Amino acid sequence: LNSTKLAAGGSLFKMIERSDTTNLQSSIFNLQFGSGLSSLGFTLIEILIAIFIFSIIVTTVFSSFNAILNNTGSISEELATYDMAKNCLNRIIADLKSIHAHLPGDTSLNSDSLLGAYRIVGENTDVGSREFSKLRFTSLAHINLEHDIQYGIAELVYYVQEIDENNYVIRRSDSLYPYKFFKKKDSDPLLCERVKSLKFKYYGYDENEYDYWDSQSDEFGHSTPRAISIALEVDDEPNSILLEAMVTIPVYREKNR
Repeated sequence: LNSTKLAAGGSLFKMIERSDTTNLQSSIFNLQFGSGLSSLGFTLIEILIAIFIFSIIVTTVFSSFNAILNNTGSISEELATYDMAKNCLNRIIADLKSIHAHLPGDTSLNSDSLLGAYRIVGENTDVGSREFSKLRFTSLAHINLEHDIQYGIAELVYYVQEIDENNYVIRRSDSLYPYKFFKKKDSDPLLCERVKSLKFKYYGYDENEYDYWDSQSDEFGHSTPRAISIALEVDDEPNSILLEAMVTIPVYREKNR
């Protein structure tokens, strides 16, 4: 009987031991499985950090995109301003290369009417609150704007006009002979806007540089410049564009001795 009880007690002990072992294995499995889920998942803080980083990236990308679009618009406007100034400068150069200094075969240089008609006059004038150069000369580069068939030697005048406050433009007056007293007209073609500076420099027979010229004056003795330099500056906020050129005059008149 005692042996039987002992055997039964041993079985009971084994059953208890097996049950404890099973519970321990189950606990270990649950612990490992739970840890695996924690390592595979995301906490709320991690999700918020990820959203914050993503928002920074998106904001940076859109800011860069807007900056590119704004720069593209600025570049296009700057190119348009440059083309306008370049076309104006090229027009002045073409007119100066076709300059007319005297009548072919005419030697009566003492004639006031002749010298007055084909004189070259460069001066600095006050326009609004600024000073600009103004140039008057005769040229074969007449531009027919009224669809007429008249050709000849034209009186050309380049001058600056203020159309709004601190908004200056360059106009080109073109008149065929007989030349009338010069008067600014709104119908004169507008060659350049947003003009900041227009300067002409004149180089005479003595190779000196002058800020002005008057071929009728005693100082220049009815002579014409051998070269004229042009400096045109236009506003292109926040910067400005400066174009310069030197034109050698193909026909000139020497100073009277």
